Amino acid sequence: MANPTYEIYAVKYGGPYIRPACMVNWFQDMDKTTRIHYYIFVIRGEGETIVVDCGVDPQLAKQRNLADYVSPAEALKRLDIDAARVKHLIVTHVHFDHISGIQLFPKADIYIQEREFNFWVKDPIAQRAPFLFVTDSVANRYLARQEGKKRLHLIRGDKKILPGIEVLLAPGHTVGLQAVAVNTAKGTAIVGSDLAHTFSSYQTDIPSAIITDMVAWMKSFDKVKAKASSPDLLFPGHDSGLLDHYPKVAEDVTRLA
Repeated sequence: MANPTYEIYAVKYGGPYIRPACMVNWFQDMDKTTRIHYYIFVIRGEGETIVVDCGVDPQLAKQRNLADYVSPAEALKRLDIDAARVKHLIVTHVHFDHISGIQLFPKADIYIQEREFNFWVKDPIAQRAPFLFVTDSVANRYLARQEGKKRLHLIRGDKKILPGIEVLLAPGHTVGLQAVAVNTAKGTAIVGSDLAHTFSSYQTDIPSAIITDMVAWMKSFDKVKAKASSPDLLFPGHDSGLLDHYPKVAEDVTRLA
């Protein structure tokens, strides 16, 4: 039986934000700036709705003075999705803009790499300044409390979690980032999250400046490029083009595939 097919949506909940170009393009264009957005992603098909990443919780957004922000729960309503009823939540990695809103999804099964979970929840190194700066301690404590509960799925490597949907261990940006391979009408698409912040990384082989392990990143990069059916089915985590160059289906929501 053929795999079911899904559609993929980018849902902007924050931005645009102007950042140094070198932040998303390793030591390149140090005198320039670039425009990025904060997104969560939705995978829909076969009667299933899967949310990829949690966005930023309203309280943290206030603390960090995020302009042009809307709660991820409000953003999802534009696709008629009630965050409180979502059944499947894939956490790609435990940086604040991807984990902070986890409490908005109280009924969801949580899929995260065991390596990522153990680092942020149990490794003392995660409490050092460079790591504390990029995560959310409140969300991390919530995540830690899920250990041992049926809703928490600690994944070891690549795994199909639903027919036509596979999580892929893709470290480098963090110690246990995972991408998502999705069977679509156009072929296998990759929701890559911050494996690449922008499309340019997939085109130039140059990552962002936020890299935990460069060698691991290069291997992960090759892995997802080989997995995708075509280069135009590799989707990055923060590129403004996700909003600008795809069909708009609702306010700040586009269909990618």
